[in-house]
Amino acid sequence: MSVDPTPLVDPRSYVDGVPYELLAALRAQAAVVRVAEPPLLGLPAGPGFWLVLRHAEVTDVLRRPGLFSSWRGGTQIRDPATAEDLGYVRQMMLNRDPPEHGRLRRPVARAFTPRAVATLEESIRANAVALVERVLGDADEGSFDFVRDLAADLPLLTLADVLGVPEADRWLLYDWSNRVIGFQDPEHATSAAFDPRAGTAMAREALRHRPTPAADGRLPDPRTRAGMADLYAYAHLLAAAKRREPGADVMSVLLAERGDERLSVTEFENMFWLFAVAGNETVRNALPGALIALLEHPAELARLRRDPGLFDTAVDELLRWWTPVMVFRRTATADTTVGGVPVRAGEKVVVSFASANRDERVFVDPDRLDLGRHPNPHLGFGHGPHFCLGAQLARCQLRALLAALLSRTTELGYAGRPTYLRSNFQRGVKRLPVRWRRRRPST
Repeated sequence: MSVDPTPLVDPRSYVDGVPYELLAALRAQAAVVRVAEPPLLGLPAGPGFWLVLRHAEVTDVLRRPGLFSSWRGGTQIRDPATAEDLGYVRQMMLNRDPPEHGRLRRPVARAFTPRAVATLEESIRANAVALVERVLGDADEGSFDFVRDLAADLPLLTLADVLGVPEADRWLLYDWSNRVIGFQDPEHATSAAFDPRAGTAMAREALRHRPTPAADGRLPDPRTRAGMADLYAYAHLLAAAKRREPGADVMSVLLAERGDERLSVTEFENMFWLFAVAGNETVRNALPGALIALLEHPAELARLRRDPGLFDTAVDELLRWWTPVMVFRRTATADTTVGGVPVRAGEKVVVSFASANRDERVFVDPDRLDLGRHPNPHLGFGHGPHFCLGAQLARCQLRALLAALLSRTTELGYAGRPTYLRSNFQRGVKRLPVRWRRRRPST
């Protein structure tokens, strides 16, 4: 009997966790399955897509951008609502194919070399320690929300440094990420955590452009330019400030480019969107996901406490087990086959990182967390020309925050149930109540 994959497109299927049993059943049947796109949550029906489930086929699709295009239809499962919307998002590096993708990637890649990340490590570790000490205070034990109190703030501080955003404005990045990644979740779709009184004049000016909610309280689709007008207004205000006083940050680098690598206005806007949203959200969800993995595997948590050197392999295993970005879409440019299944030109091909990272053909006992797993060819950062630029920076942040927390506590556990994001794209955590007991120096 064939297994119905339709629940995988419904964001509500993920509020209690990823349906890994369904993915495993589908993966056992075939490398590729056809998935329908019924009308859901106010969105119209779509044409359906091919879902690629196994590791080998996922990597094959991602390494061939000429045949499986990011540009043709964008990288989100659902098609943009209008041709104008598609034309705009096509200007983003994420949605470009070589050679244009390389033209956009080369200038910013300099900010993410191992040497560049190494210069940030000290400040990341210092920020992680300061955040943990702030949360624990002078108490011997207590509880806190790991998502809001720790996991949200560290990537914001890091990204503000990398992107060149004033630290006082970093919670604007938080709201923008919520609205984009959480647009399928009513709690996140209208996020407004930023306090304009604590921000810069640029931030207050940008907020004047924040879209107005409709009568039903919904904001415009954040995947369109109109839906994020405040983000783009801020991008231009920040650019003007960087032109007056350039620094070593990514914004200054982009603005300094000349000749063939100079960005158009729409390319610049999309680049800022990409860093402000994607550069923040993936790490913000990987951090609580990593802690959930450890809490669900207490023996592995104890193992990591005993041997901090295990972090060298642990970080990648935590990313494999959690997999923050679950899927990405490509579009076939010619008739072809994937996993023996015929695919026609123009059809959507969606790769499932969540499934590939649990593929029994590659990972022994894939549902088990093994912090010493090696080799570990997980796809948490993608594969091929679009491999995540910030992979090393993400690893650094996970290691820094978990190391700071584990070294200052003797016990960690749930203080309540985690609350998950309603999304079929990002494996997000909205709340993670954690109880703790502090480690005190022995006398």
